[in-house]
Formats: sequence, structure tokens, C-alpha cells
Amino acid sequence: YFAGTDGQRLVDLDTMLADPGIGAVLCGRGGYGLSRIIDRIDFSGLRTHPKWVIGFSDITVLHAHLFSNYRMASLHAPMAGAFNDGGVSTAGVQSLRRVLAGEPMTYSCPPHSFNRNGSARATLVGGNLSLLAHLVGTSSDIDTNGKILFLEDVGEYLYNIDRMLRQLKRSGKLDQLAGLLIGGFTELKDTMRPFGASVEEIIREVVDDYRYPVCYGFPVSHGIDNVALKIGADYTLTVDPASTVLSG
Repeated sequence: YFAGTDGQRLVDLDTMLADPGIGAVLCGRGGYGLSRIIDRIDFSGLRTHPKWVIGFSDITVLHAHLFSNYRMASLHAPMAGAFNDGGVSTAGVQSLRRVLAGEPMTYSCPPHSFNRNGSARATLVGGNLSLLAHLVGTSSDIDTNGKILFLEDVGEYLYNIDRMLRQLKRSGKLDQLAGLLIGGFTELKDTMRPFGASVEEIIREVVDDYRYPVCYGFPVSHGIDNVALKIGADYTLTVDPASTVLSG
């Protein structure tokens, strides 16, 4: 199930993070396993020799831990597997190339009937909903107050999406956001007795009490639409009737 034992994976990651000759660590895949070793990773070398840590899904644990504990930026972006079968030409992989080259990035997406208009300038945080809910109450938990939060997920039951969002709400993670970006929720499942709402309807109900801008359909996901985002960097978000634009 894992690429090696916890000890082997820990040594590999520690070695790459500390190596001054390595300019970026591009994760091979997400899957599961970072929460088993996150509290034992030695980040002293990374702090001495900063570099991009790149990935998404389970890598959300690493992104959140780096920002929460060291205020270090990292890249929520396609991983090595996305380069296969012509994937290098996709918008997601090309956005990663441009971010690594230091180019400022601007992303846009069409309007959605559930969008809530508004604008914000704030630090971007977020990632996989399952992992962010999993991190609540741990040393990797993120402070979302005054931040632009983005969320995505894959393969979850609709009722569990609702439960995880309620966990974020009850723990105060949604109270004081500057803005909210809803990415792709792909390969969703339902139980034999249907939950009775789409994922967009579930999210809208959870955030209905708030007044910050909300965008649905932002191009970050487990699918082809997965642009590179700098967690811990400042972005400008504008949601209006014509489109949503995120730049930074």
C-alpha cells in the first residue's frame, strides 16, 4: 500500500528536503501516508535551504504543516503522474511550469449560479477537504481567519462531504474567511438511500450564513483541471457576475 516503510519514506523525504542541490520536491502521487510521518519530519534543512514542495491530495498534510508551523509557501499542483500520456501539455502542468519559472499567475472560471460576488486580497490556504478536516486539532491545523480558502475532493460519499464541511464550520474554520474557492468534487458517491442534495447545494447550505465571496467550479481538482496554487502566498480574488478571477 505504501512505497516503503514509514522509516524509509521519512529518510527519503528528510534527505531531499535538506539537500541544498535540490530546488524542488515533486511528489510522485498522493494516496495516503503523510499523517503517519508528519510529526517526525526534520524541517531544519528545508528552512536552511528553502525549496518548493509540490503536490496535492494527501500532500495537503505537508502543505498545511509547513504553513502553520513555519509560514513557508508550497505548491498545490499536479504531481509526477500528471506528466504521463501527453499530460505535460495540459493547463495544470503548464501552470506549474510557469509558477516554477517565477511568472505571476492569473486564473479565471465562468460564473456559477451559486457564486457570491465580492473581492478580497489575502493569503491563500486550502487543499483536500478530507485532509483539512482530518487535521483539525492537530499541530498541522491551519488558521483560516482572514484567508482565501480553496477546497476540492474525490471519491467521497455526499453525506461525508456534508459531515466534513460541518466539522470545518463547527471548528470555526469557515467563520472569518476572506473568500472561498470551491474546486472539483469528482467521482462522488451516494448511498442506497440518496442524500438528497448535490455537492454544490451541500456547500451552499453550509456557507449560507456568511457574506464573503464564494466561487464554485474553480479549476483545482483530482481531474484534468488542476492549476498550480501557491499556498501561503497572497492572491487577489474577484467574483462578479461575469467571471471569477484569482491572481497572484
